[in-house]
Amino acid sequence: MTTSIIWAPQPGPQHALIDCPLPLVFFGGARGGGKTDGVLGKWALCDQQYGEAFNAVMFRRTTVSSEDAIERSKQIFGPLGGRFTGSPQPTWRMPRGGRVSFRYLDKVTDADEYQGRNFTAAWVEEAGQYATPAPIDKMFGALRSASGVPVQMILTANPGGPGQAWIRERFRLHPFPRAPRIINVAINEGSIRAAVIPSRITDNRALLDADPDYIERLRMVGSAELVRAWLDGDWSAIEGAFFSEWNEARHVVPRFDVPHDWLRFRSMDWGFAAPFSVGWWAVVPDTFVYQGRVLPRGALVRYREWYGASAPQKGLRMTADEVADGIAAREDGEEIAYGVLDPAAFAQDGGPSIAERMMRRGVLFRRADNRRLGNGLGAMGGWDQMRSRLRGRDGVPMLYVFETCSDFIRTIPALQHDPDKAEDLDTEAEDHVADEARYGCMSRPWAPASIATTPEPAPPPGYWRIPKRQTPAGRIKV
Repeated sequence: MTTSIIWAPQPGPQHALIDCPLPLVFFGGARGGGKTDGVLGKWALCDQQYGEAFNAVMFRRTTVSSEDAIERSKQIFGPLGGRFTGSPQPTWRMPRGGRVSFRYLDKVTDADEYQGRNFTAAWVEEAGQYATPAPIDKMFGALRSASGVPVQMILTANPGGPGQAWIRERFRLHPFPRAPRIINVAINEGSIRAAVIPSRITDNRALLDADPDYIERLRMVGSAELVRAWLDGDWSAIEGAFFSEWNEARHVVPRFDVPHDWLRFRSMDWGFAAPFSVGWWAVVPDTFVYQGRVLPRGALVRYREWYGASAPQKGLRMTADEVADGIAAREDGEEIAYGVLDPAAFAQDGGPSIAERMMRRGVLFRRADNRRLGNGLGAMGGWDQMRSRLRGRDGVPMLYVFETCSDFIRTIPALQHDPDKAEDLDTEAEDHVADEARYGCMSRPWAPASIATTPEPAPPPGYWRIPKRQTPAGRIKV
């Protein structure tokens, strides 16, 4: 009797995925690494081992996006004896009784619909298309073991997309690992043991043998950043970055003691359920040299930040009074010239506004200029102001960031263009720091011709000087 092999894992990443028992797996990370085959093959083996107790679901943001995976599943599951039903939802009844389904998951409300259902395995394909991990994290509530079947969630992704930043940070993909590793991942209020199994196109010999020109075609499809991301798994390379002017080597500076005579101000984007962001800025009054770096007159230096988030896109739910006390504690002994705050925080709805409640605690703000785009008549919008300062003139930036401002450094490079309005930012991304920095830049307008030729503009009308204060009782300076 002749036995034919329908599918077998390739040596390396696919074999590591088959053997991995951990409840969370990040698999792939580069283009063409055999991710789809790896997961479908593992599920076929799980059906053979666990039978009808095995129940798996693949999720994508749109059901249309699942078509390639469904077609590949027909090539693997069909010859094994699986029965496919395309309506009302694409579903396989596997040879030993297990189930494999293909479903839609876009927002947290979609995840809520699965909370009353149980499945033993989940696969989120192209996880980088999710700007926030919230819908994915919610699915942990539907994973339940049945008859000894271990639960497992697998995430596959390539660099790029609105979720690049959170995936890179959660699974520690910069630099991209060369071999599998096990890490502890913090998710909301808990933590979980996870495996990171990197897979590159060079690990997929089946693809390269069948299509030896595939790599060369990838080199033709986009910029050097995109090619590097796809081929090498470079999760620091950003294709189509909104702030393409950003360069960590140019804009990030070592921390130093800001001279007392430098003007200081703060900018803030308010958030309660969503994150808030506070940035503290100093204005360089004259050319300043530090550790071989020359900071020009009029440059802005972000020397401190406070990012109010417990997870990407999830705020600390602190009251305005609590946030104000935290700001005051961080500013103890400083003289802050002025503060600018999102105008929405000045709205009154049957009581004192967010801004008013903060000012009652001694933390003063005025309304920020929140224009995102220019008016077409020469006036620059907020994004133009940020880009102008990042670009500077003659290779000399007019905006610098202390190396301790990790959330600015983490989120700004990953921001993408709005797909429907290319001149604006994709607001589905983690844009709270960007909004706050935009307010700060708009409070001190700058144009390239001002480098070393005109003095730093006077503080804008309506600003005030905030007197030095003592740290509020019970607060610890951070």
